[in-house]
Amino acid sequence: MSTAPPGWSRRLTSRRLAPLVALLPLLLGGLLIGLLGTAERTVGPADELPAGSGVAEAAELADRLPDEAGSTAIVLWTAQEGQLGEEALGSLRELVSDLPGAGPQAAPVPSEDGTAALLPLELDAPTASDTSAAVEDLREQLAETAPDGVTAQVTGPAAIQADLAKVFEGADLTLLATTAAVVTILLVLTYRSPVLWLVPLVVVGVADRLAVVVATHVLELAGTAWNESTTGILSVLVFGAGTDYALLLISRYRDELKGEESRHLAMARALHRTAEAVLSSSTTVVVGVLTLLLSLTPSTRGLGLASAVGIVIAALMVMTALPAALVLFGRWIFWPRAPRLGDPTTVETARVWNAVGRLVGRRPVAVAVVSSLVLVALALPGLGIRTGLSQSEQFLDEPEAISASERLAESFPAGSAEPARVLSTADEADVLATVEGSSVVSSARTTASGDGVVQVDAVLDARPGTSEAREAVETLRQDIADEPSVAGSTFVSGSDASRIDERDGAARDRFVVFPLILLLVLGALVLLLRSIVAPLVLVVTVVATYLAALGASWVVFTRLLGFEALDVSTPLFAFLFLVALGVDYNIFLVTRAREEAPTHGTGPGVLRALSATGGVITSAGVLLAAVFATLGVLPLVVLAQLGVVIGIGVLLDTLLVRTVLVPSLVVLLGERFWWPRRVSGAAAPARHAR
Repeated sequence: MSTAPPGWSRRLTSRRLAPLVALLPLLLGGLLIGLLGTAERTVGPADELPAGSGVAEAAELADRLPDEAGSTAIVLWTAQEGQLGEEALGSLRELVSDLPGAGPQAAPVPSEDGTAALLPLELDAPTASDTSAAVEDLREQLAETAPDGVTAQVTGPAAIQADLAKVFEGADLTLLATTAAVVTILLVLTYRSPVLWLVPLVVVGVADRLAVVVATHVLELAGTAWNESTTGILSVLVFGAGTDYALLLISRYRDELKGEESRHLAMARALHRTAEAVLSSSTTVVVGVLTLLLSLTPSTRGLGLASAVGIVIAALMVMTALPAALVLFGRWIFWPRAPRLGDPTTVETARVWNAVGRLVGRRPVAVAVVSSLVLVALALPGLGIRTGLSQSEQFLDEPEAISASERLAESFPAGSAEPARVLSTADEADVLATVEGSSVVSSARTTASGDGVVQVDAVLDARPGTSEAREAVETLRQDIADEPSVAGSTFVSGSDASRIDERDGAARDRFVVFPLILLLVLGALVLLLRSIVAPLVLVVTVVATYLAALGASWVVFTRLLGFEALDVSTPLFAFLFLVALGVDYNIFLVTRAREEAPTHGTGPGVLRALSATGGVITSAGVLLAAVFATLGVLPLVVLAQLGVVIGIGVLLDTLLVRTVLVPSLVVLLGERFWWPRRVSGAAAPARHAR
């Protein structure tokens, strides 16, 4: 520990500059958070839709319709027992005129079985917030006026949009509070100190809020869309990655204090040694998430750009404010386990990791084979994965719009609750005739027109969300394409059409982004490690971790949680974050191994690195998995699925891949692991490390 750290790390942690370096980023961050605030999100008609798809084209046409076209809500009245009598139907006819969006001729339409009646309404709600407010007011009005023995519910596109928006009411605060609580508990358990955890939590907490503010303004300036879940995922990412970087720095600082009397010099050395690992890690994550800029979906591109901004801010804050803040305090900040000069280092006291290292060193082939077989066994269930969730399957807690839609399908044509919407610039009569002439359409009506655009709502025979409904949409699209008078200017949208196009867009994104992520991360590792073999090994093991996590998660989803499919975006997002974040822990291990190799040899060096980093990386992995699991506090299936896949993947990477598989491969490869670079100066055979 006698090596002199470089000047930049000594200056950052010096007695004179440390107070300024600690406070200035926090104060500037707080100032920006207070002055700027989160940028206002403007919702475009096709922000959630793949560019160039039929539903995106339809959304652009719908945006040209007059505001009074509004959004469709469907009121459903059902008899609590038996049928709706003539007296109840008469009462419903009287109250219809007072409902918003009801025309002078509006009247409830009774079902053939006599148990229900429905009424489509065009709400005057040009924006998403207007729609939510209008649906809420409508529900309150219906609850007050429903006749005795009759239940009133609201479904349809407007109600589904309103219920989805309700999911995110207070979501950022809930997610932030849950994430901060999880991080606090795990930091306290990790350090077993009543005070130390406060310092990294404050730094990472400021980094999180600053990341949200800066990222949303960057998105606004770039003209890139984002949605309600973007800031939630961003917070989880910043908290997880930022805390991981903090754990690595503090662990190294504690060890340096055991061999250096000056805490300023000890922190300078710790910062110097940690900075390379954090730079390598954050670079791979940034490179990885930026590949989302090639997605067809605007909001997915926004998530990629926001995540890159967040990781940069997290790394900068942890590498500047945190070391300077920690060095302001004496060794007592670690109380009651304050490190003393001459105490044994982590390598010497890590009994569990020393034992694991001895096992790997004695039997590297067996360890590599067994751990690889475990990953293969976990990955096999992934061969049966299905993607694509219906509207009702996207909520963990079923909202009124979904339950009403299912009840409506029992008494009316299956597609009444969620009609297919046909938007066209062709002649209205030709469009209506073509739609009505399709074999899959039960009924059709013109619901809006203006500025050369006509909208026709088509009730399909198939129940929304089913494979039959998707086939019906494909048939309708084909019927339109076969009619020269409307082909090329007419597009089908609606919930099932959206699912078809989102599925196709996600498949295209995976085809483009998957190999690009791997190539860019591999290239970043080659530049950072100045090696070819080491990056290949790390990338292959991370891909194996992803496949195993996906397979294991599929078992959890289908056998324990009752899901029948993954959301179309889950495989892509899980791959992105697991590859980018999974490489982190291997970088932490490998950079420490490279540090040990010149003295002890490559094989013994990686086993010493395992002993030195085993505890901190395991803590970081458990923390990151727990942080991503907090996405489950939001009642959206896609976020819950994402949290589970990433959580399982991070645990596999932390406890299996980085712990035994990578070290065993390094031991087997020896000096060739660093090829074409030469790192080791020791001649001892790799497998006699212990």
